[in-house]
Amino acid sequence: MVYSALWSSGCIRMLSCFTLRCLSVTEVSFSPDETLCATCGEDGSVRVWSLGRMELVVQFQVLNQSCQCLAWKPHASVAWEAESQHVVAGYSDGTIRVFSISRTEMELKMHPHATALTAIAYSTDGEMILSGGKDGLVAVSSPRTGMTIRILADHKGSAITVLQCIRKQYHDFGVEGGELWLATSSDRRVSVWASDWLKDKCELLDWLSFAAPASPEGLGSLPPSLAAFCPWEHGTLVYVGFGMQKEALFYSLRKKQVIEKISLPYFATSLSLSPAARFMAVGFSERLLRLQRCPAGLPQDYAGHDDAVHLCRFAPAGRRLLTASHSAVLVWELLGG
Repeated sequence: MVYSALWSSGCIRMLSCFTLRCLSVTEVSFSPDETLCATCGEDGSVRVWSLGRMELVVQFQVLNQSCQCLAWKPHASVAWEAESQHVVAGYSDGTIRVFSISRTEMELKMHPHATALTAIAYSTDGEMILSGGKDGLVAVSSPRTGMTIRILADHKGSAITVLQCIRKQYHDFGVEGGELWLATSSDRRVSVWASDWLKDKCELLDWLSFAAPASPEGLGSLPPSLAAFCPWEHGTLVYVGFGMQKEALFYSLRKKQVIEKISLPYFATSLSLSPAARFMAVGFSERLLRLQRCPAGLPQDYAGHDDAVHLCRFAPAGRRLLTASHSAVLVWELLGG
């Protein structure tokens, strides 16, 4: 069921809401050109939607498996055409599947993990797939050959919650590589790497551990550990998770220290940063979405969800936002800069 042009308030408005017939939405993502969005669910489905008409374009179904994560293949160096639209998805049996949207078929299946996948990302040039498992292992695989070229065990023992890749100047931070990427695990640790996959280079740049008190009694599960590179502060990442305080921490990779803290009303369950403006979207289990202008703007809270806001993802251009709570996906638009 789809609802459109629901309401607007402050600097954001809800464009539409659609409910999926699945147990729970596990990931949402805009396509690079923002004409489509993809969702995956615990029922093993990958669904691709038209954002213009809010209609289902194609659905890929894997039986008896849960699809836990997905990512769009980024723009190629040449013009991005419909034929190059691909989505990679990770499943509970440790497999990765690459789907062609235009041909509506699975092009590749790999099995780099022995446990369920929990995070997945393409390298910035689309030539490698980084995947993280429930056991904390990170695999680097080539979609061209179907081979896994590297396994990183630095987070072994704690599920990977986030993988993110961004471009960097080749010799920036004093290490070689045109790509910077991070891995976050459920034990409140973040590793940051510089890589050049064509030269088989992958160097650890920083390792962060965030303190936390003893787990409160009666709490079923701890809030997730989440991190993201800050698009408006080069060399900075943002971290949220269970800790001594309810806050978002801005960490400088150059200064090797936390340079800013923003208080939050609750522990976050989702995080996304806008590439277009200094906005941070944070979701909470209290059914609340907060849009925070950084560094010190007044926050705006929105209560359009019927469950915990466990996913929020800005579009590549930063003007639209996807959020998810249980089986409902909401599409938002930023009204100001």
